[in-house]
Amino acid sequence: MEHPDVFLNVIFHEVNDMGDDLALCAGFERGQWRNDQLADHVMEWLPEFALDYTELNEISHSNALKMTKKAARIVYQTEKYGVRGEFGEILLHIAIRQVFETLPAVSKIYYKSSVNETVKGFDAVHVVKRGDGLELWIGETKFYESLTRAIYDVSKEVIDHLETDYLRSEFILIKNKIDANWPEAEKLKSLLNENTSLDDVFDRVCIPILLTYDSDVVINSDRFNDVYKENIKAELVNAYGNLRNKMNVEYNNKFSQDFPLVAHVILIPLKEKKKLIAALDSRLKALQV
Repeated sequence: MEHPDVFLNVIFHEVNDMGDDLALCAGFERGQWRNDQLADHVMEWLPEFALDYTELNEISHSNALKMTKKAARIVYQTEKYGVRGEFGEILLHIAIRQVFETLPAVSKIYYKSSVNETVKGFDAVHVVKRGDGLELWIGETKFYESLTRAIYDVSKEVIDHLETDYLRSEFILIKNKIDANWPEAEKLKSLLNENTSLDDVFDRVCIPILLTYDSDVVINSDRFNDVYKENIKAELVNAYGNLRNKMNVEYNNKFSQDFPLVAHVILIPLKEKKKLIAALDSRLKALQV
């Protein structure tokens, strides 16, 4: 499945036994952080993020604008944009598609039963083909200004979402929303079947976690260069470890496990979350006219 051209810069990407540490940034242009360009890029991903497989394959030159507007309406039907997490979910979608080449299975937007409803559950449901089977990617995101708060909130939420009863109920929802025309539909349904042991599922699972935050380094920088990348890395050096430690403590306490929880941690520093929200909001509203 093709997707928009790459926009986000990889600041660093390190692989270890507990999962990848990844940082992405919009970068700079003419001395300014690319806030508006990032907002434009997010809009390019709207159809893939919000529409199902059948709808995506029906897009043509004649109906592309119509389908993009439909995607915008699905994603955004509230004035309360300051407290909603859809923007973080789209960034998570973009990040794992760009870096890990995942395939979107079900859009969380389809869980909505009414306008303005905040949807619980995983923030992304993707897959990666592995041999003759699928690897399930179930993601979480926090679109925050404070990295400390994002780490605190997501660490508990991830573990709560790994409870057996919660997983089983989520899997039922996911199975019911899988587009029958999607080529991997039957394989994913089989993986999520209630008769499939969760042990087998978790032999084929990845947990991507994306956090945003307002960055002092971004605020005080004007170029994407080696100095900037080193400063960002220094700003984030403890964040990955702190998040993993918090999750492992919660995980081991709740499930009596003696092994670490493997997760891919993706951090996206922002210059100012409020200005990015304003730029995204104006574009979504324009598409709904």
